Amino acid sequence: QVQLAESGGGLVQAGGSLRLSCAASGRAFSSYDMAWFRQAPGKEREFAARIGRTIGSTYYADSVKGRFTISRDNAKNTVYLQMNSLKPEDTAIYYCAADASPFLRTTPRYYEYWGQGTQVTVSS
Repeated sequence: QVQLAESGGGLVQAGGSLRLSCAASGRAFSSYDMAWFRQAPGKEREFAARIGRTIGSTYYADSVKGRFTISRDNAKNTVYLQMNSLKPEDTAIYYCAADASPFLRTTPRYYEYWGQGTQVTVSS
């Protein structure tokens, strides 16, 4: 079992950058693929990025591709999301999640563990 805790959210102007972190505990971090999702007020939770458990293969939603970068440090049990060129439409609560399946999945219901979320607000 894994417990996840996000940090690094905040208020930033359009065009700026933020780096989110997600610390994991309770089980071997390298046993899971990790992903970032986001949810804006009144909207469904949507997939943003995923990274493989050890190989590090990445997959991004079209809405963030080229601007966001997901990475992980298995020695520190931490996954990161570097967000550049932020836009007002990126405003949302950002969640990290863990998936025990080795296959690519982007639907929230397949992820076993979730963090509490961290707020990202981008002003114009």
